[in-house]
Amino acid sequence: MTNYRSDRLRCGRIRRVTTLVYTDGACSGNPGPGGWAWIVPDGPFGAGFAEDTTNQRMELQAVLEALTELSGPVEVVSDSTYVVNCFRDGWWKGWLKRGWKNSQKKPVANQDLWEPLIDLYQDRSAELTFTWVKGHSGNQWNDYADRLAVEAGYLQQPRSGDSTPTEIGEPDKNRGPSKASAAAGSPADGTVVAKKNGQGIPDGHLVAVLGHQPPEIGGYDANPLADRIRTRLVQILRAKAEMDPDLTVLSGLRLGAEQLGAEAALAAGVPLVSVLPYPNPDKKWPELSRRRFAELTAKSRETVVLAKSEPDSSAKAGAAMRKRDAWLAKAADEALIVWDGSDARVGKTVQAFETALGDDVWVVDPSEV
Repeated sequence: MTNYRSDRLRCGRIRRVTTLVYTDGACSGNPGPGGWAWIVPDGPFGAGFAEDTTNQRMELQAVLEALTELSGPVEVVSDSTYVVNCFRDGWWKGWLKRGWKNSQKKPVANQDLWEPLIDLYQDRSAELTFTWVKGHSGNQWNDYADRLAVEAGYLQQPRSGDSTPTEIGEPDKNRGPSKASAAAGSPADGTVVAKKNGQGIPDGHLVAVLGHQPPEIGGYDANPLADRIRTRLVQILRAKAEMDPDLTVLSGLRLGAEQLGAEAALAAGVPLVSVLPYPNPDKKWPELSRRRFAELTAKSRETVVLAKSEPDSSAKAGAAMRKRDAWLAKAADEALIVWDGSDARVGKTVQAFETALGDDVWVVDPSEV
């Protein structure tokens, strides 16, 4: 892939050249010291740093710096869905309409960076495009941007040049363990991870689905509200699967939102992984609910069971569920949570996942489906 793209017209004239630029951000600790970088294939590059920042801020800073430096038509290639989805799906329009509040009516995170970037985009929308690339997938220029960002964050020094650098640090050398590797070692309290493939964490871009249980969202039986929520989850998962071909849904299969998420995954053609706190969590459920549980586990790509045995008290069952939620927060890359904004229990779940995943938590409000 080259750094410039142009289309030749029939009359022989050449349209304006589009500059291709790869951007990336890195952070050690998240928050912690971080770096950003952009690079035009076989062309100029730039990198910078921040002493105390987050990975998402560095992703945004990289794009802002690149577009400030590069004039004319530009195609930004990023491995950040946080950046690409904002412009591809028009998130920014809703933010402006709501006075810089997100769909959950909370202040938009990183507004100080989003605001100048969106202002720039509005001024140049006809000549700017955003394309997603899977990170660490062997793309040469995505890897270059990653290595420059990691290097800038580690050394806390800026760097720039007019041609491709010949010496760059190693990719991800200073980012620390991944979510998956951290989560794989998390059950250090006597629980075990038992899986069909014998590994601790499922493969893929993992999205956990949680939220309301009956009698919320229409009760225990099939109902129109549950159908609408399931349909909305199918739409979201299909859109995410276009961005992440290895998308995988994690569901604990509890009655309510978790089972709706599992059913949505199957309907969307997205692999499903069941994550159970202990064996036979459906033991006391009604027969019809148990049959549905069995059907969903049978259709799962794999099943994770986090404890060796069933709890012998309600207190221990509650503790096992909390451990399961903590495991999901560590293992997942994103979360979809069905929440009406008022249920305190689900609100605590949203808060816990936002602490672990930042802005990669998406709330589906039943009143808006």
